[in-house]
Amino acid sequence: MSGTPAAAVTPVHAGTGAATGQPGPRPRPAAGPWLLGVRHHGPGSARAVLAALRATRPAAVLVEGPPEGDALVPLAADPAMRPPVALLAHAVDDPGRASFWPMAAFSPEWVAIRWALDHDVPVRFIDLPAAHSLALKEPPHRPEREEEEQVTPVVDPIRVLAGAAGHDDPERWWEDIVEHRSPGGDGTGHGRAAGADGTSPGGTPDDVLAPFAALAEAMGALREAYGDGGQPRDAVREAYMRIQLRTARKEFGDAVAVVCGAWHVPALAGRTTLAADRALLKGLPKVRTDLTWVPWTHRRLARQSGYGAGIDSPGWYGHLFEAADRPIERWMTKVAGLLRGEDRLVSTAHVIESVRLAETLAALRGRPLAGLGETTDAVRAVMCEGSDVPLALVQDRLIVGERLGEVPETAPAVPLQRDLTRSQRALRIKPEASERELDLDLRKETDAARSRLLHRLRLLDVGWGDPVAGRGSTGTFRESWRLRWEPELHVRVAEAGMWGTTVLTAATAKAESQAAAATSLADVTALAEHCLLAGLPEALPVVMKALADRAALDADVVHLADALPALARSLRYGDVRSTDTAALAEVAAGLAERICVGLPPVCTGLDQDGAAALRAQVEAVHGAICLLDTGAEPGTGLRERWYAVLHALAVRDAVAGIIRGRATRLLLDEGRLVEDEAARLMGLALSPGTPPADAAAWIEGFVGGASGGGMLLIHDERLLGLVDTWLTGVPADLFTDVLPLLRRTFSAYEPGVRRTLGELVGRGPVPEGARRDAAAPATRGFGPGLDPARADAVEPVVRLLLARPPEPEEKAV
Repeated sequence: MSGTPAAAVTPVHAGTGAATGQPGPRPRPAAGPWLLGVRHHGPGSARAVLAALRATRPAAVLVEGPPEGDALVPLAADPAMRPPVALLAHAVDDPGRASFWPMAAFSPEWVAIRWALDHDVPVRFIDLPAAHSLALKEPPHRPEREEEEQVTPVVDPIRVLAGAAGHDDPERWWEDIVEHRSPGGDGTGHGRAAGADGTSPGGTPDDVLAPFAALAEAMGALREAYGDGGQPRDAVREAYMRIQLRTARKEFGDAVAVVCGAWHVPALAGRTTLAADRALLKGLPKVRTDLTWVPWTHRRLARQSGYGAGIDSPGWYGHLFEAADRPIERWMTKVAGLLRGEDRLVSTAHVIESVRLAETLAALRGRPLAGLGETTDAVRAVMCEGSDVPLALVQDRLIVGERLGEVPETAPAVPLQRDLTRSQRALRIKPEASERELDLDLRKETDAARSRLLHRLRLLDVGWGDPVAGRGSTGTFRESWRLRWEPELHVRVAEAGMWGTTVLTAATAKAESQAAAATSLADVTALAEHCLLAGLPEALPVVMKALADRAALDADVVHLADALPALARSLRYGDVRSTDTAALAEVAAGLAERICVGLPPVCTGLDQDGAAALRAQVEAVHGAICLLDTGAEPGTGLRERWYAVLHALAVRDAVAGIIRGRATRLLLDEGRLVEDEAARLMGLALSPGTPPADAAAWIEGFVGGASGGGMLLIHDERLLGLVDTWLTGVPADLFTDVLPLLRRTFSAYEPGVRRTLGELVGRGPVPEGARRDAAAPATRGFGPGLDPARADAVEPVVRLLLARPPEPEEKAV
């Protein structure tokens, strides 16, 4: 709200009415207007503002915020409005240019708005209109804008005041004098309840206003010393605030309360002319804006989120504001409940000892009440047994908090946002501030609809969810998502509103636009995959036409190899999602044929990085062709042509070693290459005449990665012997050159595989061309051949898992 994290300062402006202090009629407060300077999102400031409003009973309340939001203020009284929330203003013609004015339950501005609505008192926003502030804002280049929001002001009022008071920790000092203070209380956090008129028993309205006057005087001194504090735009804002204050005084008299950042109070209290203020506002740029309420989160109120007026501990501040009494005891109870929910042993005795330790630490440190530092130290020592691991959970869940606000359905919203809200409600996926995983079974209609919605939002750059690798299944009918709703997504939805009024029409329109603008074949194939995942049948013909055009014109085999895997995946998704993919299959088959023709020449004359990249493409194309040719008769079709290409790559010396090794391995895994032939090719690749670097590259291609290469060496000791013989024969001066390749190859194996390989090598090599006989010692678990007795013992269990009945001859046994 304020450009500066304004210190909680509250001055009483003008007038010096005295309180009688005698029994009888209610004492009259000092004459208004009352300038109640606050620190944004401060529970102490919020309590002080509430007490001041009850004591003064103003005829109108003015709050720092965009005046365009006046029409939205009544929604704050709606029972469906639950803070934290924020006013969102965005430019109509450029929704990405937006600003938020967040408010939590413990924000002084929110407290003032709710008090005014509850007492039928007019309430208005008086800050510079969003039409001007957004026009003055830099164009929405997001990295620069986020950096701008994180800039620390030249002058931090709280730090300066804390330093003047002899404290090196400004947050701790502020907690002691403001946040832990109850109006009229004893400063211990156990303050007495306020009276019906808003004053504490035995106090007066002027007593309630006195802290504001003291802190206003301090702010005045700071403004005299530091001027605008490094925020030159504040002068324009304060000029507009003064004009609004004058207007309110003409309408309501002096009985006006102003709730604003304390940094602005001296500027509002100063004497200036109307002409001077209007001169500052003359010629300001302006844009058309829309405003609405949107849900906010405690996490986005935190300073580490980049919010300029953020605080370190929104959850803790919310607790201080909501706790009726004994805040430390109630906080420790919350912490204990959280840790118990995580299966940690925390008893009532732990809570009692934590409270005692926190209060003792506060006394030793000279604090009026145990603050966040003392309670955190006590929780770490008593409930977490000195560990910071469970304490991090307390920090994330309680100190910062995961609360997500709610706004009523009657709040203004772009049509796309309303359609998204309806879809979320119909599919029963509620936006949440905390991160959670969602597992979907696409065979179920509801889960399939959820998947389509999430994919459509990703296509619209509304990143509510990200796909993650599923834990339970690798089938295409399973999907897993990691969901987390951030307030900024409301801006993304507003930006996406230019494409359509519903999620479906907006995603369709954007997909068609991207297809027309795409310049590479890989981009179009990825878009086709997105269209199938998102269920956009109307966009698919446009995308397919663009795909066919790009595929016909693109002669680069590397580009074709990049595009084919996505098309193959799309065909699989079409099967599970009941989508007609005949046209897609035809394009994919054409690409595969062209890859088979053009790939061998591309695999020659490559450097190390190029060979490694092409090796990954060869493996991806292999998987794609296996998917495309599923169900074809053996010995025919696309797969046979691909096997011929792999064989040509495996035997051609001009092909890079890592690609030759991978081609050999793929043929061996598919049963198209007998073990003796694989051993022969390995022997040639590792012969003494082969440069060590080329031989190491071949090994990396053949057994590298986590794709079972280690198990292949374990079960075929001839291959292991070839590798062992070659490695021991590498000259010492060349060994350091091949070591990085070998380390990269074997480090990808699981620890058990590496251990078994070490045992086999330590046992000694097997003579080339021979197999270890049954009498020779073998590594446990790895015999020389199949053990029929052990296999027969496992077979009944396998049949039971597959729900297959035993064969008749087995029943007879």
